[in-house]
Amino acid sequence: LLVRALRPDRVTAALTLFISETMGVRYMVQEPFDLETTFEDSSSQTPLFFVLFPGVDPGTEIETLGRKLGFTESAGNFVSISMGQGQERNGESVLDRFTYEGGWAFLQNVHLMQSWLPTLERKLEIAQETGHPDFRCFVTAEPPGLPDQMLIPEGIMQAAIKVANEPPTDVKSLYRSAYALFTQADIDKSSKQVEFKPMLFGLCFFHALVLGRRKFGYQGFSRAYAWNNGDLTVCGAILHNYLEANADTPWADVRYLFGEVMYGGHITDPWDRRITSTYLEVLLNPNLIEEKSDYVMAPGFKPLLEGSYADYRAYIEDASPPETPVLFGMHPNAEISLLNSLCEGLFFSILSVSGGGGGGG
Repeated sequence: LLVRALRPDRVTAALTLFISETMGVRYMVQEPFDLETTFEDSSSQTPLFFVLFPGVDPGTEIETLGRKLGFTESAGNFVSISMGQGQERNGESVLDRFTYEGGWAFLQNVHLMQSWLPTLERKLEIAQETGHPDFRCFVTAEPPGLPDQMLIPEGIMQAAIKVANEPPTDVKSLYRSAYALFTQADIDKSSKQVEFKPMLFGLCFFHALVLGRRKFGYQGFSRAYAWNNGDLTVCGAILHNYLEANADTPWADVRYLFGEVMYGGHITDPWDRRITSTYLEVLLNPNLIEEKSDYVMAPGFKPLLEGSYADYRAYIEDASPPETPVLFGMHPNAEISLLNSLCEGLFFSILSVSGGGGGGG
């Protein structure tokens, strides 16, 4: 309360320090989400319920895990349905078939189907009693707009494993999560290791910067663009393909595809496009792979030119630059309104949880 009264813009920093010293640093570190570990806790009786947040798309991870375990659309044992008007019969048909034959049903955006949710609840109850061991139901929905609003029936929520993978806002956590989307196998399959490793490293840093910049509101971008992990993984594949197909490193080509097509495809404001294009020009250029260059990706942050996948992840943990507006190319004062807003939101949440005092009569 003293810090709030004197420096409300420093409350979050003070709380971070307090929690780290009293409870441990691990409570302040958001590790990358591991769907495979969560999947091991599921069963034919226990669906997986994903809460949707901006910038998070569980669909890509579910499809990737399905391919690894042998559940794909081509094999006929994986079906993804974007729920909406007219999809009721398709959803019921898939649930009925996979309940008895085995397979993965991926039902997206079920919050749009309020009238159909009781039917979904009954279908899942049947699966709990007679479901095939290989049956799995994945469900996604947006959170309710109000604290006391209920969109999803209680029976579904109680039976399901709830996954609320809200994306972090700090660059280090975003960087950690971005690089974790790739594996050592992704790196090993490139025949141009000298170029691919640092360029992928720079691409992940770009992804972390544009997502982290969104927290500044209108000072960061004119609107909150829905960039997600799918944009990054596709760009990683484009990077690999273009390096393999060209004798010389196609710097301008990949910058154009990333900035104008993949990430740029979300952008509607030309000034926002100018920001992302500038980031790419700074982060993806020939200086990135020059050993004797004094090039830095951010103030005090040099690229790692060589190393294994584990080395790059360790470098992100140990050498990531401090979180300041300067990191994003912004004025140092840009964070004042952000920090004040975070402080007010934090205390509003605390008061909401604690409740109000009773009135006398």
